[in-house]
Amino acid sequence: MGQGQSEIIFAGSLNFSKFLLPDLQNWSEPAEYHFCSYGMIPPVLQTLIFKKRHIGRYIFSSLSLLIKNQHCHKSDWKCHFFLPHESRKVTAAAQKQFGRLGHTSNIYLHPGIQEYTEKLTSLLPGSLKVAYLTNSGTEANDLAVLIARVFTRNTDVIGLRGGYHGGSTYAMGITAIGRYKFGVGNGANCHSTMLPDVFRGPWGGSHCRDSPVQTIRKCSCSSGTCYAKDQYIEQFKDTLQTCVSKKVAAFIAEPIQGINGAIQFPKGFLKEAYQLVRERGGLCIADEVQTGFGRTGSHFWGFQGHGVIPDIVTMAKGIGNGFPMAAVVTTPEIAHSMTENLHFNTFGGNPVACAVGSAVAIEEDGLQKNCQEIGTYLLLEFAKLRDMFESVGDVRGKGLMIGIEMVKNKETCEPLPAEEMDQIWEDCKDMGLLIGKGGTHLQTFRVKPPMCITKDDADFAVAVFHEALIRHMKRTAEM
Repeated sequence: MGQGQSEIIFAGSLNFSKFLLPDLQNWSEPAEYHFCSYGMIPPVLQTLIFKKRHIGRYIFSSLSLLIKNQHCHKSDWKCHFFLPHESRKVTAAAQKQFGRLGHTSNIYLHPGIQEYTEKLTSLLPGSLKVAYLTNSGTEANDLAVLIARVFTRNTDVIGLRGGYHGGSTYAMGITAIGRYKFGVGNGANCHSTMLPDVFRGPWGGSHCRDSPVQTIRKCSCSSGTCYAKDQYIEQFKDTLQTCVSKKVAAFIAEPIQGINGAIQFPKGFLKEAYQLVRERGGLCIADEVQTGFGRTGSHFWGFQGHGVIPDIVTMAKGIGNGFPMAAVVTTPEIAHSMTENLHFNTFGGNPVACAVGSAVAIEEDGLQKNCQEIGTYLLLEFAKLRDMFESVGDVRGKGLMIGIEMVKNKETCEPLPAEEMDQIWEDCKDMGLLIGKGGTHLQTFRVKPPMCITKDDADFAVAVFHEALIRHMKRTAEM
């Protein structure tokens, strides 16, 4: 081994593989990158400087490296990676449009907005053919709630506990994670109902999820039945009976909860919940900010995995590969209700955003298929670590939307303390792997890498996480 490197041996698939991981604390001078996807990095970027600075599209912090290849793009502060693909294509589209027309509001229609919205709505099923463009997921969800209230003439909105939908006054009301809610008035007539969490909730078994990996809880359900789903639906009915009026405006849910740690609902839950809401005159909103555009692998949209068609779909993040843009898509009938007054967004649908959105070609680049294949591989490898370590309570997700929930022990499932989570998190960072944290108690590691990652990248991530768990186990034994 060379100077400044340490060897890690881990179980990648059924064979043991070896990786030389950088000891980043010893790196203070420019050094060559010889790890995952090295051959795909443009030559000018193969020599990287490890200090607090940015180099092109690659982001670094002291003692950490965000490993990316030439197809991959930026992450936000939560380490939630945007949908990646050919960076030159997206950059060229933005530059070309800036050279023609940098900005005009959507009061003055330009060809780009029509071309883009037609392309976007063609990706959605049924009558979801009217798009309103905004700048962020928060704006999109805020507008979706407004549309639902205007159309239905009802006010009550229901969300799931653990759901995150943004930080505006409206969106904060439908968000149900305490650390994102300020102690001021927000979101009147917004209600939350029990989260159908088959790992941490009161009901769950070993066949509930649409995932390659199930919980370690036992299940005695016969084929075609799900006791956990039925019980969570009863709780949903109870919310409808006790917390809202006879008519509701909307129900909003992420197909897989993102910020809350890739929580998946029992199969069939969302379909029955949608039916109950529609019986009360409400609209169903799918928040696809994190699940959309192929990330779940099996489908282009997360809601398709539940066998439902929403009345309104919101999307952001991957829609523009990191560019500030978002969208609300609904039906012509619902959209028409907004014509009774004016609703305006200065930058939503600007020419550059539309050019960038049009250059995002998930289907053409095969990224959805990659999410399915590499995501399934990652889930199964992380599940092996769950079986090896007492601190790994649950592994879940679909495609490249993965959660790893950490516990003190598997018997009580008590969340791993924040200090220990931080130590594992920092160890991963120092070895070159950035992952997010989520969950009600910040007890879940969120793994949502660029959709272009390779099997070698996945093996590297599992190797690093394996080593971080070993270090945690040793620290625990010394306490």
